[in-house]
Amino acid sequence: MDSASRDRLAQVLSAPGHPLEVREAAAVELAEAGDRRAFETLALLLNYRDEARAHQAAKALLRLGDPRTGRAAAALATNPLRVAYALPAIGLLVELRAPEAVPALSETLARLRAQPGPAHERVARACAEGLEILGAGAADGPGPGRGEAPAER
Repeated sequence: MDSASRDRLAQVLSAPGHPLEVREAAAVELAEAGDRRAFETLALLLNYRDEARAHQAAKALLRLGDPRTGRAAAALATNPLRVAYALPAIGLLVELRAPEAVPALSETLARLRAQPGPAHERVARACAEGLEILGAGAADGPGPGRGEAPAER
């Protein structure tokens, strides 16, 4: 993709009035071209409530290869107010094998185990599986995320 095309796509990211779908498409195209101007839009979409859109952003961020990606994904994965939207960020951390991955996944898993419940069982399981993939293993002790049902209250 030539420089002028990338500049036009970057304008879509910053100009007001473009629908989310148009901004998303522009950011994905820029990421595929290796243009780091896509980063902020993709990081925002990584935390979007529509899981399919967030997964698309995670794939684009992985292709982009921006060094800020691990820190951004870790911040999203550990945000206790956004746990319901953390799966794409957790998956991205594992795929990146980012230095932030093990501490972020461990923190999130510990927090979810301290307050078990079915609402976030998928997120706890993703953290535990990610830690296993990364060779860190899940913390010892019973709790969700290791194939066990969460404790009833």
